[in-house]
Amino acid sequence: MSTPISFHRGWPHPDSPSRYGSISRLLHWGMAACFAVVFCAALAHYFAEDSTLEAALWPLHKPTGALLMLLVLVRTAWASLQRLRPRATSAWARWGHVALYGLMWAVPAIALLRQYGSGRAFAPFGLPLMAARDNDRIEWMTGLGRLLHGELGWAMLFLVLGHVAMVVWHRHAGRGGKDDVLPRMIG
Repeated sequence: MSTPISFHRGWPHPDSPSRYGSISRLLHWGMAACFAVVFCAALAHYFAEDSTLEAALWPLHKPTGALLMLLVLVRTAWASLQRLRPRATSAWARWGHVALYGLMWAVPAIALLRQYGSGRAFAPFGLPLMAARDNDRIEWMTGLGRLLHGELGWAMLFLVLGHVAMVVWHRHAGRGGKDDVLPRMIG
């Protein structure tokens, strides 16, 4: 007699003081992939305007940004439900994560506000999120988006690069590798 398949055996693992669980890791790495797409598209738009690279990547920027907004909502809710999570290794790490989470909320929220203020329709991945509104531009919304979205996006890119650099540093240089934080997020 065969044993029935058990989907809960081994997955998902909850967070613990020493490691992030399966869902936290899935959200982290899924968002990392989405951020890679968004940042590559922004870099191509900024440095290679009117190029084939920009033409291929730029159309992915807005829908992937909308997906990131959804994922940051889910990730924040999931993190708030986890009673045990690995602690930050220092006050700098704690504040760096607070800044990253703040920007993960602010950058796409400001973009969505700008999109709504433009009065143009928005249907990321074909899903209608905002209907078009003829002659109904809301200038303060578009102005705020023009002022802050790009600048905060670049700040987030530098924080993400700093985050990656610190993971590498902790893995290879920090107290002879004793501060290696990477295994907490790779499982």
